[in-house]
Amino acid sequence: MARVVVDVMPKPEILDPQGQVVARALPRLGFSGVTEVRQGKHFELEVDDSVDDETLAKIAEGLLANPVIEQWTVRRVEA
Repeated sequence: MARVVVDVMPKPEILDPQGQVVARALPRLGFSGVTEVRQGKHFELEVDDSVDDETLAKIAEGLLANPVIEQWTVRRVEA
């Protein structure tokens, strides 16, 4: 078994209203120095060793991310 992490983020040219709300709230909560926040999604998958990188990329692109507005990274991590 392998653990795979897929991180999905809005593309840089896409507005991120959720990230903007967090960025505006931080100074009100006493946190300074944060200039931008982007909010995304984090997925952890447990997969058989037989699942190859091409299949993982298809899962990310076809199900976990919207390729029109999001970019993603897929990486295997030690369990």
